[in-house]
Amino acid sequence: MTAAEPRHIELQVKGMTCTNCALGIETYLRREGLDGVSVNFTTEEVSFDLGRPERLGALIQGIERLGYQVVKEDAPERGPSKVERLFLASIVFTLPLLAHMVLPMHWLHDPWVQCALATPVFAIGLYHFGRSALSSLRSGVPNMDVLIIIGAISAYGYSLYGALMQLGPDFLFFETAASIISLVLLGNVIEHRAVRRTTSAIRELSGLQPQEARRIISDGGSEQLELVPIRQVRPGERLQVHSGERIPADGEVESGEGELDESMLTGESLPQLRGPGAPVIGGTVLVSGVLRMRASATGKATLLSQIIELVKKAQADKPAIQQLADRISAVFVPAVLAVSLAAFLLSWGLLGTGIEQALIRSVAVLVVACPCAMGLATPTAVVVGIGRASRAGILVKGGRTLELFAGIRRVVFDKTGTLTTGQFALKRLHAAPEDLPAVRQAMAGLARHSSHPVSRSLAAALSGEAAQEWASVQEIQGLGMRGVDTEGTEYQLGSQRLVQGLEAVPGHSVYLLRNGRVWASAELEDEIRPGAQEAVAYLKAQGIVPVLLSGDRRAICERVAAELGISEVYAEQLPQDKLRIIGQFAAESPTAMVGDGVNDAPALARATVGISLSQATEVAMQAAQVVLLNGRLGLLPELHRISRLTVRTIRENLFWAFFYNVLTIPLAAAGFLRPVFASLSMAFSDVMVVGNSLRLRKRVGSSR
Repeated sequence: MTAAEPRHIELQVKGMTCTNCALGIETYLRREGLDGVSVNFTTEEVSFDLGRPERLGALIQGIERLGYQVVKEDAPERGPSKVERLFLASIVFTLPLLAHMVLPMHWLHDPWVQCALATPVFAIGLYHFGRSALSSLRSGVPNMDVLIIIGAISAYGYSLYGALMQLGPDFLFFETAASIISLVLLGNVIEHRAVRRTTSAIRELSGLQPQEARRIISDGGSEQLELVPIRQVRPGERLQVHSGERIPADGEVESGEGELDESMLTGESLPQLRGPGAPVIGGTVLVSGVLRMRASATGKATLLSQIIELVKKAQADKPAIQQLADRISAVFVPAVLAVSLAAFLLSWGLLGTGIEQALIRSVAVLVVACPCAMGLATPTAVVVGIGRASRAGILVKGGRTLELFAGIRRVVFDKTGTLTTGQFALKRLHAAPEDLPAVRQAMAGLARHSSHPVSRSLAAALSGEAAQEWASVQEIQGLGMRGVDTEGTEYQLGSQRLVQGLEAVPGHSVYLLRNGRVWASAELEDEIRPGAQEAVAYLKAQGIVPVLLSGDRRAICERVAAELGISEVYAEQLPQDKLRIIGQFAAESPTAMVGDGVNDAPALARATVGISLSQATEVAMQAAQVVLLNGRLGLLPELHRISRLTVRTIRENLFWAFFYNVLTIPLAAAGFLRPVFASLSMAFSDVMVVGNSLRLRKRVGSSR
């Protein structure tokens, strides 16, 4: 009996505010023996592989015991969020407590009035932060809520003791306890809204998915249209799309003609004409016309859904720089607890400041040192960077990919289909002058009957010619085309192999034989892909070495390299040779590989960063970490700019987070920073880090 195939489970989890929250859930799930665990607090998603579906309910309960809420995937968030509602409730009671410090309202100075105002806020804090803090301690990964709750309990407990013992106003810190909770909640609210802005790329892409479709139903010889939810559409069903609507699924046009806006996927600004037999992509907009189509992929199998999943996975991926921050954040809480205790003992025991001042210093250290800003430093920048890349038409499969590509020192290009389009232009036709018209007609007539890329290019180049008519025509595998005209004359069109043993000028792309003798030949040139020249020039300007690596003939490779300004060329290389060369390059310095074919897949996987084009073979796209939509090599400089700016933003965020803690912890321990101002300062540091990450959207846009 074989074990059941594990199911991949995805859950929406509310209540995560930082990487420590996510780390606590991840630790819990791994301790439960689960594989494929991924927790992304920015998108509020938790995913894992589950072999026994009956365990799902218990796992959800376990996550909720940690202090988080598992919601249905399709449950929309209406009105204020949970953290916003808690903040509004707490601030109502906190403001009067703060007012007594500046307004001459004697009744607000009554300790029991202050206690009555602070208690609801303290209860909110215990509810919101206490459960999470306790659960994080159980999981072995103490989070920032531990610091918050200890600080609030200390201030509230000491104030309650002072009120009961009637020790006077110098022993009352109810406003401190309430302010800690309210201001941290305010920071959570701002973070929640800011982080939602960082995930706009996913929401924008998801918004492109249509919700309904017009399904064509045959009923007794007649056809009717039925408006159905998109989730009910199945592959093979026929659909009708009207002008102004989005294509509901991937498929093929059966009838009708219209112009499609495909800019969201290809970046092509002009609408593209699509008619019978043309492929269409779900989510693109029919600008004009009416189309009838047959669905080939629906739901999560569509290209748009796969793009959304790639973006989600990329945003959840942790670069090495973030993994370092996670490790620091995990040990930071115990260290701060030790510093707080030391501040209390030194102030009270050695400096003789009094227990109330010692407690104030201890509480201030706890509040000001919350590592939330440190935890936000990397994921917010990564999410914004990947979101910006996806909007530019660049699909990045992992957060660490941006970090790796920022340090690339060499970019290796395949030739055919990468630096060149794979479409061939007719450079020169060799034939006797008097035979040229007949030669062009014969070549056009034979090329139009072949699906070979060279034949298609030749047919396109000779599209204005009147094609030769044939009594019979056939394609001979490995040799080319053979046609016999109405007079019985035999013509053959093929490559160098066709003229082996015959007298022919070597090195030409195509040869035309008439009755077994060479009659004419043609030279074809592979067209340089648009944007290739600019991409290579940009890389050279950045000190990155471009390299051409191809299995094509040396003469052709050197011509392309010379045209693009590439000085390092490796020609006539087999797939195993490409793999070996990329391995050597990657061992010397960080190396990216750009390719599109099946033979490029091993090299793409071996490179530091593999980059594929969207028209590439599926195996090449799977092996790569980056996909350039619409085959636009001009996106390569944009990817490099985004990568560098993302890493720079992460470093800036980490600097400010560490600098903030280095600066404020000693101030709090020395008594220069009261808990209420420490709480406000801590919230400000979080907002500063998120705000700096959001700047990345404009910084990238202005760097073009």
